[in-house]
Amino acid sequence: MRGFFSSGFRRVWILNSVIALTLASIAAPPVAAQSGAPEFIRDAEIEHTIRSYAQPIFEQAGIPTDSVEIALIDSNQINAFVADGMNLFIYTGLLMASDDAGQVVGVIAHETGHIAGGHLVRARGAVEGASAEAILSMVLGVGAAVASHDPGAGVAVMSGGTELARRNLLAFTRTQEGSADAAGMSFLDRAHMSARGMLTFFQKLQGQELLPDSAQSEYVRTHPLTRNRVEAVQQHVAHSKWSDTPLPTEFVEMHRRMKAKLMGFIDPLRALREYPASDPSIAARYARAIAYYRRGELSQALPMVDQLIAAEPRNPFFEELKGQILFENSRVRDAIPPYRRSVALLPDSALLQAALAHALLETNDPTLVDEAIAHLNSAIEHERHSPFMWRLLATGYGRKGDNGMTAYAMSEDALARGDRSAARVLSERAEKLLPAGSPGWLQAQDVRGMAEAPSNDE
Repeated sequence: MRGFFSSGFRRVWILNSVIALTLASIAAPPVAAQSGAPEFIRDAEIEHTIRSYAQPIFEQAGIPTDSVEIALIDSNQINAFVADGMNLFIYTGLLMASDDAGQVVGVIAHETGHIAGGHLVRARGAVEGASAEAILSMVLGVGAAVASHDPGAGVAVMSGGTELARRNLLAFTRTQEGSADAAGMSFLDRAHMSARGMLTFFQKLQGQELLPDSAQSEYVRTHPLTRNRVEAVQQHVAHSKWSDTPLPTEFVEMHRRMKAKLMGFIDPLRALREYPASDPSIAARYARAIAYYRRGELSQALPMVDQLIAAEPRNPFFEELKGQILFENSRVRDAIPPYRRSVALLPDSALLQAALAHALLETNDPTLVDEAIAHLNSAIEHERHSPFMWRLLATGYGRKGDNGMTAYAMSEDALARGDRSAARVLSERAEKLLPAGSPGWLQAQDVRGMAEAPSNDE
């Protein structure tokens, strides 16, 4: 599922090529992923799961939930880290390797300790204020260009660094690691949640300390698991009155489905082996439905999705999956009803709204344009830095013949991609075309102001 017009589970590629010596932005056409290149994943359900796990921890840390951007990296490496701008990066390899929801919660608590303690990855003039894609291109040291394929994807390039520089950028001091552990356990206690998952995750990786660097997981290399750290968590678990408190039942099921979904999309053959037809659980049926869809076996996938919807008619993500399967197989009009139901069930999801709007516009039906524009304007309130959403909105206004709002949406797209020159030209055009004092005119003025403001490098 690597097409530009995909909805639902989305990938954004970071290409292995050095493009520039400083952080910059380029306009780039969609391109295919290179083998082994790291990728972002955008998925409404998985992001919802991670935010659900994180919310009580963030609340106890005094961190507004919406202020932290959660970015999922498609990699079999086990790792997670925080970076400037309160970005939390989690690798799919860590999610897949986790034994239960408690381990993921423990990792989030530890990383929240870094955020609360101000231990953020910084590289002045490069990382500060950069998009998640640009940050990842630097910390992975790949000298990457990020191609915008889907919602949330910016287009930026950054020169690569050496492995040593990358390691130094990610790694915190041992004191900071211990401090993040202590803070994370404190947040868990205040939230009446167990830190046992943090302990079992650390114990799972502790043996790697004795391995050569090349054989260690990314998490161990960037979060050195000293004996003192593990013993401190053991002591906390032994004395905390919340250590035996089970996680909410929904957290447990979310974890099962998250792993099933990831495996179905990333490794369909393995999913069919590990979730056989003899397993009637919702998670197993979910994995099989996705795996068959990924293999192009729609005659098996669609009935399975319908069965899931019948079992849980108020699950927005099953409706989204059905819409995605139909949309990507050129049944665009058939995709609209399940997409509409998914949005009705989870109206605050920007990704679900963008998927519905995309399908509405792809019908080329002028009677559906206003609905698409309404959903996109709502989605953009949550994801203002998504070039893809701004381009869709420009398409919608263009279909209506509203040249002023088209120019404004295009200026926002350019600004989100970092093309300040284009943003300035397009915002000036929008100001000329829109009525003075109108909301669009005022927003275009804001874009022009940001485009003309001196950059950090000037």
